[in-house]
Amino acid sequence: MDMGRFLIETHLRTGRSIKELARTHGVSASWLFKLLRRYRLEGEAGLEPRSRRPKCSPSRIADLYEDEVVALRKELVDAGYDAGAETIRYHLAQRMTQPPSVSTIWRILKARGFVTPQPHKRPQSSYVRFCADVPNEWWQADVTHVELENGAVFEVLNVIDDHSRLCVASRAMLHVKASDVIRVLHQAAEKWGYPAAFLTDNGLIFSGHARYGLANAFEQELFALGIGIKHSRPYHPQTCGKVERFHQTLKKHLAAQKGIETKKQLQRCLERFGTYYNDVRPHREIARRTPASVYAAREKAVPSGAVVPTDGRRLRLDKVDKKGTVTIRYGGRMHHIGIGAAYRGWRIAMLIDDREIEIVSLDGSPLRRLVLDPTKDYQRQP
Repeated sequence: MDMGRFLIETHLRTGRSIKELARTHGVSASWLFKLLRRYRLEGEAGLEPRSRRPKCSPSRIADLYEDEVVALRKELVDAGYDAGAETIRYHLAQRMTQPPSVSTIWRILKARGFVTPQPHKRPQSSYVRFCADVPNEWWQADVTHVELENGAVFEVLNVIDDHSRLCVASRAMLHVKASDVIRVLHQAAEKWGYPAAFLTDNGLIFSGHARYGLANAFEQELFALGIGIKHSRPYHPQTCGKVERFHQTLKKHLAAQKGIETKKQLQRCLERFGTYYNDVRPHREIARRTPASVYAAREKAVPSGAVVPTDGRRLRLDKVDKKGTVTIRYGGRMHHIGIGAAYRGWRIAMLIDDREIEIVSLDGSPLRRLVLDPTKDYQRQP
């Protein structure tokens, strides 16, 4: 029962004084006198609880700022860009010296019906993340499909820098082949330099693992340039999560664009978005800075592997087993090549020219050179 109503009714029913009732029940006498005055003026309605909202709020944001926040929100959404409270504040900070706080912007968006409060998600601290320490230490690459308004479907190859999230390349093609990835790599390197390593999934354009471990053209090119290569675990796209997230951001922008019907128009749109993404858009995971500013802030990594020319030989990337051997199939028969127990677990490269085989570590150190004897299952060390 409401305490104020109870005490006023007690006063009217028993005649006990307001001050006595206030003292006995530990409440303010002035509050009870106020309720009694309301009761005499308004009757029972005067005893109903009333809002404590102040009649004026001197620190309330001006309507001008509200309109600017809403206008900027609509502008970003119409262009297919991120339009959250933090992003809006970043853009407002470029226009005014004292922009509203993120919480104030969020309240404006909530009051205008642009956002709906959501239950708290899993805290970011619970995720195990990795990030390259310097630019060009890792590049992530992946392919996604984009469908245009006229039903045409193109493949888009995206390459980003793991440290800065910089969009290194974004190319539209009808079908992406390993040779296309190589071409995009060299074009991107003309502007940004070669990375120390590459991280991709196990797609056939990136990996030859499905072909008995024989490296495809892309892996051979990286090996010849001294660039490391790593593939994610099958069915685990989280390993390449940064480029996967970039796909979503890109597609959100493309969905808001109209009149894109050809590959040339799509490529121009990709280039415009890449410029905005790198130089204008603040990125949450890099403290709301732009990828270009983060990329430029540190020295760049360079390829650290040995430059070993393949000279037309087939390349196979493998790992030395517990017995100190690697295997190769020749003439439909499996052969074991001894390298030495000291190299157990090492990642190695096999350069194959028919039966002539050269085995080197990924840093270019020679491990063994031999001519395969097809009559023997085990090729012993000399």
